[in-house]
This record gives sequence, structure tokens and C-alpha cells, in this order.
Amino acid sequence: MTPAKLAETILAAAHDVFAERGLDRAVLPGMTAVERPRNPEHGDYSSNLAMQVAKRAGTPPRELAAAVAERLSRAPGIKSVDVAGPGFLNVRLDAAAAGELARVVVEAGDAYGRSAALAGRNVNLEFVSANPTGPVHLGHTRWAAVGDSLRRILAAAGAEVTSEHYINDAGTQMDRFAESVRAAAKGEPTPEGGYPGEYVAELAQQVLAAHPDALEGPEERQRRLFLDEAYRLMLAEMRASLARFGVRFDVWFSERTLHDGGAVEHALNKLREQGHVYEAEGAVWLRTTDFGDDKDRVLIRSNGEKTYFAADSAYYINKRERGFDKCIYLLGADHHGYVNRLRAIAACAGDDPDFNIEILIGQLVSLVRGGQPVRLSKRAGTLITLDEIVDAVGVDAARYSLARSSADSPLTLDLDVITRQSNDNPVYYVQYAHARIASLLRNATELRVERGTDFDPGLLGHQRENDLLKKLGEFPEVVSTAAELREPHRVARYLEELAGTYHRFYDVCRVLPQGDEPATELTRARLWLVEASRIVLANGLELLGVSAPERM
Repeated sequence: MTPAKLAETILAAAHDVFAERGLDRAVLPGMTAVERPRNPEHGDYSSNLAMQVAKRAGTPPRELAAAVAERLSRAPGIKSVDVAGPGFLNVRLDAAAAGELARVVVEAGDAYGRSAALAGRNVNLEFVSANPTGPVHLGHTRWAAVGDSLRRILAAAGAEVTSEHYINDAGTQMDRFAESVRAAAKGEPTPEGGYPGEYVAELAQQVLAAHPDALEGPEERQRRLFLDEAYRLMLAEMRASLARFGVRFDVWFSERTLHDGGAVEHALNKLREQGHVYEAEGAVWLRTTDFGDDKDRVLIRSNGEKTYFAADSAYYINKRERGFDKCIYLLGADHHGYVNRLRAIAACAGDDPDFNIEILIGQLVSLVRGGQPVRLSKRAGTLITLDEIVDAVGVDAARYSLARSSADSPLTLDLDVITRQSNDNPVYYVQYAHARIASLLRNATELRVERGTDFDPGLLGHQRENDLLKKLGEFPEVVSTAAELREPHRVARYLEELAGTYHRFYDVCRVLPQGDEPATELTRARLWLVEASRIVLANGLELLGVSAPERM
């Protein structure tokens, strides 16, 4: 019996009690949930349903809980129900009902953990959004891991998700970038305010190789050629680095297209229609202070130049007009000031800033090795690149380590720890649990011990088996909660708990026969439980974009 099924059974028992007593069933919720008691001696699961509805039903909570407990105890699969405290229901399942979860997991396979919790939500998830003026670096890497994991988790919870990378390819930084590459091609120093690093010289050589006449002719032609070619090469490198990291985007959206396609003018007209645009000091402003911003924002400067904020406004409106009802932005630690102004854009556009837009701010990440900070990249100048991180620790270690901590807290990664093959390395600990199961299943095949098409779930009565079954039952709720709260680290921490629970089960519950011992029905039942554990570990790692190895 899954926790969700148990919750339905408890709610059904409550409906029966209300009907028998002539109570108003309208006060009962449409759905309820169960929790694991902190003290296992209190039962397998607990419910506070009676306490939630007793007052509105006009019945003392403990009395109502006792009536629901009596009715619930007659339900199939329920071993016992106790009433505790002011009205908690503490439920114990019989071994067969508890063990049946192994069948549910195995038969669901890849689908176990998925739900319709966010069904009907059309989400635009924007993350990384790096300037195409340099390699993807450490600051982007955390959001690449967290954002892509969140994309997978939102989809697993039933949302329709479009992942999007906003290419900041308009403005003066692009001109400085092109001039930096052109200067490198001419053998000149980096211009003031330009971009240093060996990658600039590499780009310059690539441009010259493709266009030997790049430094000939009018300077304006040279600038345009270096801008277009360096931009194309840098964007291709960014795509390749992110793809190597297992990150894909459904949409790469160019800021240039907002200006070239008239989207900025369209957005300004829409904001005017909403009544939040005004003119002052020769400039055009958006009255964002009406919606919590610390100051009104300029859309068009007095010289007629459109601001970045105008593009931000146009981009949000463009997303909404593409049909996204929820626009989630994952921004870096230096973007705290964007929260209120982006929410204000949504409000000025006539939307609900508490629903239609969501801004998550990620904190800084740093690297250490041997107790010392990792030095800056020679290739990228002042940064450490994503490719260098992957070269140092691999995709799995990097992705898991970056996703397993709450993104709103600063993070220091010890490269020695996350590459160590020991139990104090979380990613190794989880992957080893999966590999250990895969090895056991290979041994079963060699011994010609088959799981078969059926098993007796009542045989899974050992306490370690029961612990493992309960932990497996938590996975769907963990995924839906991680999606609702935008917290992928909940999946990682759950996997670590599951790995520990599996290792403790394996240490005391022998699965395969030894020597000339024959396989028994208990052997087959435990093989179902082992396979269920493998499936959940693999499904969870997939949500984090981390592999589930067969051997380690």
C-alpha cells in the first residue's frame, strides 16, 4: 500500500464516519496526506485529519479520531490504528499491504515518482542566460545543474516545461567583446573595459583562419565581421559546454530579436494601455513603485535610447504571449535588485506577480582543493570555466554536488571530497547503492535465481524490509514537493537517505542463497524489493541528470 493509497483509505473511513453520524461531509478535504512518525514505535504512518476537521464538524477531535480509527481498522491491509495525543491517527500496515509497494514500484518502472501534481501548468523556466562574451563559468554552472534538475522535476510533477536560455547579445558589452577579439587578432593589448583571457586570442585566430582578410578594409566592416564571427563561435562553444554537462534548452532566445522584431515597441504600447507609463525629464518611465519597486524605471532615455529594462519588460510580455502562465527566472547572486522590478513588470502588464512570475536567486559557489581555493582559469582570465570543472571532477560529481544543497545558500565544493570513492562522498554513496544492486542482480542471473512474475508480499516482514518499503513509498511525495517548492536538493537528500536505508537492509537481510541452498519464496520477495530500490535510485538520479552506474 502506497502512502497515497493509505491517505485515500483514511479519507474514505472519515466519510463513512461522517455519514453514520449525520455530520456535514462538506468539511472534509478533497484529499489528505499521511506522514512518517518521528518515532517508529508510534506506527508506520500518522494522520492529523481528525484534528483538522473536528471543530468544523462540531465533534471533539479525539472522539472523532477514535471513530475513524475503529472504521479504518476494518480496512484491508490495516494491522492496527491507535489514537494518540489530541487526535493523531497512528497506523500500522500488515506485512502484505506494506510489501505490496514493491510490486507497485516495479510495475511502474520509470514512471514511479511521477504525478499530476502540477498538471495544467505551462511553465517557462529560464536559467544560465550567460552573456555570449566568454565561456560558461562557475557562476553559471550552479544554475545549470539546479535549473536542469528543476526542469526534470517540474516535468515529473506533471507541468509542461519549456527551458529557455536568454542570450544577452545586445548592448555595449557586445561591442567591447568584438573589439577585444579584433585587438587580439592585431596583436594589440586588450582595450580598456574589454575582455581578457586566452579564449579571446583563440577566437581571434579562428576568425582569421575563416576570414584571412578580416583585418582589411574599412574599420566598420572589420568590427561587424569580428562581432558576428566571435559571437557565433562563442555561442557554439557555450552550447557545446552545456550539452557536455547534460543541459539542454528548448529555446535559445536572442535579446537582439526583441529590438529587431518590434517586441520592445509592442511591450511599451501594452504597458501604456495599462496606464503605467509616463514621461518626465524627456524620458519615458514605467511607474513600478506602484507595485513594490524602490524607484520608477526608465524605458527610453532622453536621447531616445531604449534601456535594458525596456528589453526586460518586452521579454516578460513576450513569454506571456507565447502562452506561459508561469515564468520562472533563475538569477545569480548579484541580481537581488531584479526581484522587485521584474515582479513590478508583471503587475504593470496586468498580471498577478504572486502567480505569473517567480524569481529565484542563487548564491555564490567556490571551489577548494587540498584546503586551498582553486586558482582562476588562465584561459578565461578571471573565471573558472564549466569545462574545467567537468575535466576536474566529471559530470556526475559536479551536477550532483551543485544540486544537493539549497541554491539560496552559499556553497563551497571540495574537489577532493566529491571525487573520492568513499561513503563520505554523497554522489559516490548514492551511485554505489545502485551499482551494488546491479551487481546483486547479475549474481542472481548467474545463479539462475529469478524474481518471477509474482511474489508473496507478506514475507517482507523484517524491520529493515519495512524501513526500506516506507522509504520507497516517500519518493512520489518528495518529487512533488521538490517541484512545488523549486528545491531539487530535496531529491538528492532523499536519495542519500534511501541509499543508507538500502545498505542497512542489505547488511542484515540476505537476498541470495549461499552454497547449495535453494532459492525460496523469501528470496523472490526480496528480489522484488531490491529491484524496486534500484528503480527508485535510478529514477531519482535521472531527475538530477546524474547517471545510475551498473558497475563502480
